[in-house]
Amino acid sequence: MKRGIIVAIVIILAIAGIAFVLNSNKKKNEAVTSFIAQGSGAVSVRVATIKKDTVNLDFTANGNFIPVAELNLLNENSGRVSKIYVKEGDHVSKGQVLARIDAEILNTDKETAEATLQNALRDEARYSSSFKTGGVTQQQLDQAKLAVENAKLRLQASQRKVSDANIKSPINGVVNKKYIEVGAFVNAQGTQLFELVDVSKLKLKVNANESQVANLKLGNTVQIKSNVFPTDTFIGKITFIASKADNALNFPVEILVENNKANTIKAGMYGTAVFQFPKQAPAITIPRTAFVGSVSSNQIFVLEDGKAKLRHVIAGRILGDSVEILDGLKEGEIAIISGQINLTDGTPVTTVK
Repeated sequence: MKRGIIVAIVIILAIAGIAFVLNSNKKKNEAVTSFIAQGSGAVSVRVATIKKDTVNLDFTANGNFIPVAELNLLNENSGRVSKIYVKEGDHVSKGQVLARIDAEILNTDKETAEATLQNALRDEARYSSSFKTGGVTQQQLDQAKLAVENAKLRLQASQRKVSDANIKSPINGVVNKKYIEVGAFVNAQGTQLFELVDVSKLKLKVNANESQVANLKLGNTVQIKSNVFPTDTFIGKITFIASKADNALNFPVEILVENNKANTIKAGMYGTAVFQFPKQAPAITIPRTAFVGSVSSNQIFVLEDGKAKLRHVIAGRILGDSVEILDGLKEGEIAIISGQINLTDGTPVTTVK
């Protein structure tokens, strides 16, 4: 009985304590609300004084070097590898013989095609002579001429196959990989023979954002630095600028780089492109955050007599976190750079640091 009375007393005291705390908080909130209501109602914003700044368009971009040309050389004829004239790392010239496929069967086909052509030529001569005396018809003579043309085509095809028995390099470059050995049998289904790369020139592939790519042009000269050879400087030219951004909203750019005589730079190495531009005249710029919504809105708020005034401006180049203003602002004016979401034209504001 006594235990029940004690529990009831504790519960009553707890409820009374909670009610006291709630009532106290209510009075504090009412006091704060009353203080705010008696205030000016100004919105807190951050501002920046408008001035002209020197515009620096220079930027750098990192990327990888890739060879100007690379290919996997495939076989076109069936046969056994009889000779290999190069090894991995050898420099080769266009047209140089790299390997030879046993051409015994191919030579036999060529000899057969030559004999077929000679026989067709004799038949054509005989039919031509007989046609003059009425011994054969025009149709028979035409068929003999057609047989000669078909025999010539077969001979050309067999000669091409015999020539292809000598595997020749289609480019100037380096044998990067060799996939065959003497005695190996290759088929005409495209057996991989060699991997050839040309590193006398390389391409540096980098990315530029929308503000950077706007200042690039095909043929522009670019200074190239290699992380592996920091004391060497290479010169390249822009050969490609993407017309469409990738998924990350960057624009791929390719720069053709002349390698030095020792072919110091290797494909796959990292490089840095240093984009430099002529000195620009000072211009009025404001932070991108000053715009209402986005830069394309061309609207900002300026501070005039303690109030936010909506101003229409003409935006120019986007320069990183800043935007060039072509018209609508003067030096010395004050732009609101944050807090615009709570503003309308004429809203009282107070500045904070």
